Amino acid sequence: MDEMTEVRDLRAHVPVPDRARLAPGRARLAGAARAGESRRASWRRREFAIVAVVASVTAVAVAATLLVGGKGTGRTVQPAATPGVRFKGVSAAEFLRQAADAVRVQQDGAVPTAKQWIYTKSAQEPADKSHGALGDLEHWIRYDGTASASRLGDRPLDITKMHLENGGEGDDRSAREMYRVLTALPADGEGTLKALREQNAIADSKDLPQARNDYTEISVLLSADVMPAKGLASLYRALALVPGGKVTGHLVETAAGRRVIALDYSRGENPKTGESMHDQWLIDPGNYRIVGMRLVEADGKVLGGNSVVTKVVVDRAGDRG
Repeated sequence: MDEMTEVRDLRAHVPVPDRARLAPGRARLAGAARAGESRRASWRRREFAIVAVVASVTAVAVAATLLVGGKGTGRTVQPAATPGVRFKGVSAAEFLRQAADAVRVQQDGAVPTAKQWIYTKSAQEPADKSHGALGDLEHWIRYDGTASASRLGDRPLDITKMHLENGGEGDDRSAREMYRVLTALPADGEGTLKALREQNAIADSKDLPQARNDYTEISVLLSADVMPAKGLASLYRALALVPGGKVTGHLVETAAGRRVIALDYSRGENPKTGESMHDQWLIDPGNYRIVGMRLVEADGKVLGGNSVVTKVVVDRAGDRG
């Protein structure tokens, strides 16, 4: 049986995702990925809100969300109910190469204009009602990086002016600048790794192996607001060359109710509990696009993260498409 072909036939019907940006109070991926270290980046980093279960963990961040849905402060990853679909024996490198082949031939939508906004609605990983039913996070970011807006549940729309392009606000970059980086990546994995190492957008740590530094560079770009198909294929091919990945042997369910492929990369130990942790990338089994990311302990407990409910380009903040 060809498991990869079987998976490709599945659809979770999730719009093309990447990640949402939170208003002030967010934490940043690069610092979390290298616990305790402060790093400057020449492109925009992933941003996070820390959920209650992780609040005591030093320098641990999770994908950008606020608390919503579910029960408890942690949730064990549950296999999605999809009989006959298994990934046992499929290496991360093999999966990523096949995903790159599938993604590269996809057609991209129209590139947003400078004044358009990217609207993202995301669900908390894990779903949590212990702090009240706040609702999903809705976020808008202007393509040229001059403003962002957010809304939680029925609260009023909060618009914040920004200046992300050309280093106007430190190490953040606009969706437009990130898109330009992605479209310039070579088609092959080796070439992409070389290009990322030369740009060194997040300064390499001398205390970490090259593979870990490569993973950090790639993971930041995987969270871009607008993801061209060829750029994502290049990142997948580069990531296939980085050791340490593992494909979960079954589909898992996100807080947004999607059945997805889980691709894990070790992050090291939780400094508070000593438990090993890993990044878990949530990938649509139909189009191989990333639909979320979460931080998971070895026992399957989800510490935090987010999964995309919907994403669309709109003309004004507050529009939902």
